[in-house]
This record gives sequence, C-alpha cells and structure tokens, in this order.
Amino acid sequence: MNLRSPAFAILFAVSLIAAAGNMALQSVLPAIGREFRLSDTLVAGAFAISALMWTVASPFWARLSDTLGRKRVMMIGLAGFVVSMSGFGLAATSGLEQWLGAGLAFIMMGVARTVYGVFGSAAPIASQAYVADRTTPEQRTQAMSLLASAQGLGTVIGPALAPFFVLPAIGVGMGGAGLVIPGVGLAGPMYAFALFGLLALVVVWRRLPSGEVVRIPSPSGHRGDAGKGLWKDPRIRGYLLYGLFVTGAQAANISVLGFHIIDELSVAGIAAREAQPFIGIAMLAGAAATLMAQWGLIPLLRLQPADLMRWGAALALVGNLMSIASPGLYGVVVGYAVVSMGIGFARPGFIAGSSLSVEPHEQGAIAGLMMSLAGLSFLAPPVIGVALYELAEPAPFIANAILLAAATGLCFIDPRLRAGPPDLPDRDETPSPETPPASQPGPEGNR
Repeated sequence: MNLRSPAFAILFAVSLIAAAGNMALQSVLPAIGREFRLSDTLVAGAFAISALMWTVASPFWARLSDTLGRKRVMMIGLAGFVVSMSGFGLAATSGLEQWLGAGLAFIMMGVARTVYGVFGSAAPIASQAYVADRTTPEQRTQAMSLLASAQGLGTVIGPALAPFFVLPAIGVGMGGAGLVIPGVGLAGPMYAFALFGLLALVVVWRRLPSGEVVRIPSPSGHRGDAGKGLWKDPRIRGYLLYGLFVTGAQAANISVLGFHIIDELSVAGIAAREAQPFIGIAMLAGAAATLMAQWGLIPLLRLQPADLMRWGAALALVGNLMSIASPGLYGVVVGYAVVSMGIGFARPGFIAGSSLSVEPHEQGAIAGLMMSLAGLSFLAPPVIGVALYELAEPAPFIANAILLAAATGLCFIDPRLRAGPPDLPDRDETPSPETPPASQPGPEGNR
C-alpha cells in the first residue's frame, strides 16, 4: 500500500477526526464536571462504562471486519461516533442551560459515551486491519507509526480547536430592544466534531476503495476461528502486558490533567470555565511532543519495535517523575509533554511488534485485541488516577511511575520483547494486480 495514496489519506483523516473529537471532549470534561458540581472521581467513573463497552465490542468488530469488510465496519464506527458526539453535546447543553437537572443530564452524557463505547472501536480496528492487509512486514512499522501519528495530530487539533467552539451567548442591541443569540458553551466542541465525523463518513462511503485483499485462511480452514484465544498466545502476550501498563498510565495522566490545571489556576483566582485555554495549551504541548516522536524521530532514527518500546516506557516514566518533582502549572505542562513523547514511541512500537508477530490471517484479530487494550486502559486507570489525585496530588504520578518502571523492565526480561518480532522477509501481504475486489453489498470501488 502506498502511504501517499488517497486511500491512506482517508484512513489518516478518519483516525485524526476520532482522536481530535475525543481529546476535545476530554479537554472540556473537567470544566463541565465542575460546572455540574460533581465529584472529580464520579466524572471519571461515569465514563468507565464507555471503556467497558469498547473492550467488549472490539473483538466483535475485528471478526466482523474479516467477513463484512474493512470499509463497511469503518462506516459503522463513524456513524457511532457521530451519534455519540451529538448526543453528548445535547446532554451537556441541557445541563449547562438548566433545562434538565445536572444529575439527569450527566446520565444522558454517560449514555452517549456508551454508544461510542459500543461502536467507536469499529473504525480504528478496520483502519488498522485495512493497512495491515496491504503492507509488507518491512512497511508495517512505518505504516502503523504514520497511522498512529494521525491520533497524535488529532490530539493537537482537538484541544487547540475546542476553545474556539466554546461559543457564549451574544447580545445584540437595536435601539431600546435587545436580542440574545444563544450560544453552545462548553458543548460546542462536541457539535463541531460530530459534523466533522459526518463529513468523514461521506468521504469513506464515496471515496475509499473497498476491494479486499485475499487473506490466507486460518489453519482450521475457517476465517471465523482466526485469532480465537490470541490474547494468551505466547507470541503476543508480552506485547499485551506491556501495552496494558503503558496505556493505563497514559489514561491516568490524561484524566488527571484537566483537574490538575484547574486547581493550579484556582490559586490565582481563575475559574474552571476560564481554564479551558490553559488545558488546551497543555494538551497541545503533549500532542506536539507525540508528533515530534512519530513524525520526526522514529523515521529519522529508523527505530524498530523493541527500541520504540524501551525508549517509550522510559521517557513516560521520566515525565511522571518530573510531575512529582516540579508541581505547579509549568511542571504539569512539561511533565505531560515528556510523558506524551514517550507514548509517541511506545504505542507504535507495541502495535507494530504484535502485528509482525502473527500471521496474515490473524491481522483482524490482533487489531481487535489492540482496540480492546485501549478500552481496558480507560476502564479502571482513569478512575483510580483521579481518586488518587483527590487523595493527594502526587499520588497518581507515583502509581504511574511504578507501572512504567514495570513496563521498562519487561522489555529486558521478556525474551520475545528483548529480541523483537521475528524477521519474515518472505511474507508479503500486498495484493497482486490480479486480486479481484471483494464481493460485498453496498457501494464498491476499485482496489
């Protein structure tokens, strides 16, 4: 697959929009929780159901992408994203404008995130498997790194744009009469990214080539059996454990960040609603560090999965130690940026490593496992991290440092992680010119 092709550009845009929307929501969520006068831990805990549904649904979407096709599953995921973001925005508006009580509005927000949990994993699973179907093992690390960098770019765009969509009511005076144009407030970013998701859905439907490669059947002769029990396979068990440590620490950092900045600014008398630009700046710094790793350092240094994993966990560990040693707004921002750079190395490392460790017919299953891992990381760690933060400010960073020290050690202790994925130069998953397009219902395109 040519990484400069229109098809890859579409996949890149899908990942970017999903990441940007979620990070925009993440950036305004602490302020919404404080406006609703809810406990920080409750705000984090209410969204654990979304992560749970993501984890449960991911293997289903992975299997369905093998049978129904990558493109159709991608469209289902995008539709779920649009419905979820729109519903969340409406629920937030209802609570902020006091059309509904804060408790009921927050329950509705949780329902909207549950919708995303069920359908949201479909698009990234299908995107990752679509790329894996069409790249050689030699191309895989670069392709996965570039696709992962779309998420990094999304984390730049989402928090950076979010303050511009927080539109207050505008009063217009004409003579003695006055007219008030209602605003969307903190719910604005959700409406904006729901629209972006809808546009992406149309582009995927009309422009993404839907011809499928011919995937090698599983040893049992049934594609539906491919990847069953893969989570306990010794080939990828170490990658999953490493990923769980690293993404769990990342999820705790992200969930604590907004509350931490709001509290640091409150010392200077800045209200939660006014802290939104500062939260955006912190997330922007973290995303820029991630992009520097994925767009600059990884291609420049030609780092392989084993190296990416070692450097990634170590850098994220240093970032959390900096957050402990240097409290205050400056320390929060710099520490988060260093953590984000580490994740920028680590995530493409263990994703590419696990993909290269399995066979072509297992690519859909491994993509599903990686998405399940992402769901698990946002199930308990954010709730635990915010609860620890309410207990003591350094507590979540200490817990993260322990997790990341374990991840770093695992890179040297586990023989498979230490050696890296096997070199399989003869394995080529790129479709030949004679490969026919898949027979799928719905809009089709040329490969």
